[in-house]
Amino acid sequence: MTVQLPQTALDAVGGVADGSTVMIGGFGPAGQPVELIEALLEQGAGDLVVVSNNAGNGEDALARLIHRGRVRRIVCSFPRQLDSWHFDEAYRAGRIELELVPQGNLAERIRAAGAGLGGFFTPTGYGTPLAEGKETRVVDGVPMVFESPLRADLALVKAFRADAAGNLVYRKTARNFGPIMATAAHRTVVQVTEVLPIGSIDPETVVTPGIYVDAVVPIDSATVLAGAQPSERGAMS
Repeated sequence: MTVQLPQTALDAVGGVADGSTVMIGGFGPAGQPVELIEALLEQGAGDLVVVSNNAGNGEDALARLIHRGRVRRIVCSFPRQLDSWHFDEAYRAGRIELELVPQGNLAERIRAAGAGLGGFFTPTGYGTPLAEGKETRVVDGVPMVFESPLRADLALVKAFRADAAGNLVYRKTARNFGPIMATAAHRTVVQVTEVLPIGSIDPETVVTPGIYVDAVVPIDSATVLAGAQPSERGAMS
């Protein structure tokens, strides 16, 4: 498998079609592929289904994607926070659909897709509105609800470093959703601070093997840090 090394983030997302399902890694700013989302804003695709842990913060790139009406539906765990006013406004106005998923279920649904599983039973959400319309059964005396896998056309991921074969390492908590999202999408695009020659990364430290990665875009770390708020800089990967 050959990993593409596009010159810019815009080149990397240039083929995204209207109506695509896009997974976006990160817990807020920690591990969020900001430059790739900015490129998606510039690229222009709309009617998107976004799978993300949250629904944007303040005026960040994901929040602006929602504000501009480019997201038809969002699948996430934390849609409403103190600074999620763009999602809140769009949802109240009926301009965006929400599928609320408990965080553990969200992670496991993505992992199930990457592992080729047909879904799983979990007690989380049983007996609540989140289980309405879903299959239920009792397993070892515990009532459970069936959750289906989550797949995507595109995963946008932020890692720390990559080699030219697409093998990835992450930095601390910025690892969060990136590794599982990379396995669950038809195409995975990753932004990193640097791309190293093949063999430069110890195989024992590789988290995401290059077989799951389609394109890697180096983003200058000084540029990334210059654009971050002071509270975000400690969480950068």
